[in-house]
Amino acid sequence: MSELQQIKQAIYKIQPLEEGEWKDFSEKLTLKKFEKGDFLIREGEVENYVFFLNKGATRNYFLEDGKDFTVDFYFEGDFVTAYYSLITREPSSVFIELLEDSEVISIPFKFLNEFYSKYHHGERIGRLIAEAQYVNRLRKEMDLLSSTAEERYAQLMQRNPALIRNISVKHLSSFLGIQPESLSRIRKLYARS
Repeated sequence: MSELQQIKQAIYKIQPLEEGEWKDFSEKLTLKKFEKGDFLIREGEVENYVFFLNKGATRNYFLEDGKDFTVDFYFEGDFVTAYYSLITREPSSVFIELLEDSEVISIPFKFLNEFYSKYHHGERIGRLIAEAQYVNRLRKEMDLLSSTAEERYAQLMQRNPALIRNISVKHLSSFLGIQPESLSRIRKLYARS
């Protein structure tokens, strides 16, 4: 499978492109390799890319009063970016850290805007990705208010069970909004079932 096959499949699920559109789009993509612990962006930097995770996973977090708060995880096949910074052009308030050695395709924001302007399908892809970001954020907020920690953990396990088992208790409990001791109890219960 070519290095761009996975992103092509992801985009075509959103909106199939004509051959010329895909050619223009794919020529601006850059494949990068990162090691576990590297960052796609750090707090204070302005986001200039949308990334596609060909292989790997990220933890998105912010710092407040010396504590870090995990806001999301992204896995192979996901698009990831500091979205607020990308669209406002303001410095990012989040860090995006690689949780394992990763292979990432970067899409320059400047090019994306040109692609949106040039192609109707490109504009549609951008809108649908933005809508998906909004829906994911709203779903997470609703889950935090209406689901138990066990239910949120189960949902996360459905996305990437192997990696979730290896994410630190500190980061995972921060994401779930619970104390590390509660997460240890949930993991034990989940392991038995």
